[in-house]
Amino acid sequence: MAVSISVLVLIVSFHLMAFVLAIGAERRRSTAKVVPDQYDEYDYCVYASDASTAYGLSAFGLLLICQTVVNGVTKCLCFGKGLVRGRSRTMAIFFFIFSWVSFLGAEACLLAGSTKNAYHTKYRGIYGADLSCDTLRKGVFAAGAALTFLSMVASIVYYSVHSKADTGGWEKHHNEGVGMTSSSYPENRDHGHAGQFEKL
Repeated sequence: MAVSISVLVLIVSFHLMAFVLAIGAERRRSTAKVVPDQYDEYDYCVYASDASTAYGLSAFGLLLICQTVVNGVTKCLCFGKGLVRGRSRTMAIFFFIFSWVSFLGAEACLLAGSTKNAYHTKYRGIYGADLSCDTLRKGVFAAGAALTFLSMVASIVYYSVHSKADTGGWEKHHNEGVGMTSSSYPENRDHGHAGQFEKL
């Protein structure tokens, strides 16, 4: 199976967009501050923009689409026509597993970060008392971005190596051709001997 440039472009572009969105989500994490109400009786939390949630979920979706495309083209390594034994096959299996591990890790970080960033503390505290506003800790979206980049590298290598190791049914047809040649050889040989006997 030949390497498709369009598939490689899709893999790179979708992963890069997801990477940029994850970085943007990390930079735009929701912040909160404690403010009193108008009567100075209670304190409550006021949150900034929830842009990180939208960025994180968008990156999550792009990464999911890209992983689906890669495994659809390669038939998820399990449902294809077989790979040629050798170094390419071993590398394809390794990077298949590595791409899935990095993909699942990135998706977990992006989804958890988006969910936590969207959560806002609803309760109020007595004015002057300590009130803790729940916010997403630093580094969750950054970890998702790093794993997204690793997923891109693993997916590119996996797809490229898989394309080289994919037999595309060549071995089957080759073996059939060898079988037909070997089976027809004795028949031709017999016909040759029969012609020689008739001439004699």
